Amino acid sequence: MSNREISEKIAQLEKELAELKNLQNSVPSFSYSKISKDDLKELFQIERNFDKSVFENWFNSDLELSNEDNIFLKTLLEKESDFIQIYKEEDLKIKFLSPILNRIDFKIDHKIRDFYEEPLVYETEEFRFKGTTDFLVSYGFEKAEKPFFFIQEFKKGLEYSNPEPQLLAELIAGLEISNSKQIRGAYIIGAIWNFVVLEKVGEESYRYFVSQNFDSTDFEKLKLIYKNLLFVKKEILEMVK
Repeated sequence: MSNREISEKIAQLEKELAELKNLQNSVPSFSYSKISKDDLKELFQIERNFDKSVFENWFNSDLELSNEDNIFLKTLLEKESDFIQIYKEEDLKIKFLSPILNRIDFKIDHKIRDFYEEPLVYETEEFRFKGTTDFLVSYGFEKAEKPFFFIQEFKKGLEYSNPEPQLLAELIAGLEISNSKQIRGAYIIGAIWNFVVLEKVGEESYRYFVSQNFDSTDFEKLKLIYKNLLFVKKEILEMVK
């Protein structure tokens, strides 16, 4: 073997050794769209709390819908109610969810706005969360810098994917990025909305609360969904004053 061949062999071995070291030093990476409850329990102390009182201030606010809001929701529901549970993901988002979210209008001057399909990364020495969020409201204009509220997932049903652990992973990432103690979100399965509150109770320790079902094909429940979203906007406005 020539000196040149020996040098090339050594260089190749050094390259392979460096790649092996990088692989050994790399932290496990989890995608929001594929994470499971088992994954979350491996990473954190996280448990569900069934005390619904955490939602009282949120759901029992004194906000009232205007007559124009009621007409808008009634008209939208009359048009889309037969299709909500059979729409594909993008159809549901564009035909039913986006009109509601756009009417709420989470764009608050040039500091806070709503983001669709926004990449979000949260990384520690032990793991990395990454992926694309369906919807979030965040401080920042060009990119999400300090998340306040998430909605996940625009799915037809559980057979496609379970949005709850996906939302929880996003909420944990958002809470830690924002350096907060509590954060809110919601997940959607077909016509059903569930609102979620996540709280940090210690180092790598969390508890979460899931609301009762809100059926968006029921006009009275749809009004409550809309009111709950209005409260989120109101709270964000108060936080940033």
